[in-house]
Amino acid sequence: MLELWTQLTTPMQVLWGVTLAASLIFLIQSVLTFIGADADTDFDMDGGDADGSGMGLLTFRNFVNFALGFGWTAILLHDSISSVPVLIVLSILVGVLLVALVMMLFKWLAGMQQSGNIDVRESAVGCTGTVYLPVPAAREGDGKVQISIKGSLREYAAQTAGSELATGTPVKVVEVINENTLLVEKK
Repeated sequence: MLELWTQLTTPMQVLWGVTLAASLIFLIQSVLTFIGADADTDFDMDGGDADGSGMGLLTFRNFVNFALGFGWTAILLHDSISSVPVLIVLSILVGVLLVALVMMLFKWLAGMQQSGNIDVRESAVGCTGTVYLPVPAAREGDGKVQISIKGSLREYAAQTAGSELATGTPVKVVEVINENTLLVEKK
C-alpha cells in the first residue's frame, strides 16, 4: 500500500488526500442527517440565502459535495483522459452537478416537512367538537372545548353568545376570537 502511495505524483497524492477526506466527511454528514443530528450545523460562508430555506450555495456541505464529485471523477478518469485541462473541466462539471443534485434533493425533502402547527384562523371555523369544561352564557367567561381540526383533536378556550353550554354538548365553531379562544354555538 505504501509502495502505491509513493509511486503517485504529488498532485495525485493531494487529490487522493482531499478526496478521501471529503468522502469521510460526506459519510459522517449523511449518517448525522439520517439520525437527525445535523440540525443547524452547516457552516454557512455566504450569510445564508434570501428565502431562509437553508439552501445557500456556499456552505460546508456543498464544499464537501463538490470535492467529492471533483476528486472521484479526476481519480477515476485520470488514466482514461490524457489531457489534463479536459480532465479538470470534466471534474469541475461533475462536482458542480453533484452540488446541484444534492441541493435539489434537500430542497425537495424540506418541502415534505410538516410543522404540525394548525393555523386556527384559517382552519377552525365550521369545525365541530364537544364542550370539555362548561362555557358560560353571553360571553361572560371562558370554558373549554375539544375540536377536531384536520383530523387532529385540539383543545381551546371557548365562549358562546347564547346560553351556557354544559360538558359534553356538541358545538360548532362560528368565529376565532384569537389564537387560543373560539366562539362556539350549540350544534
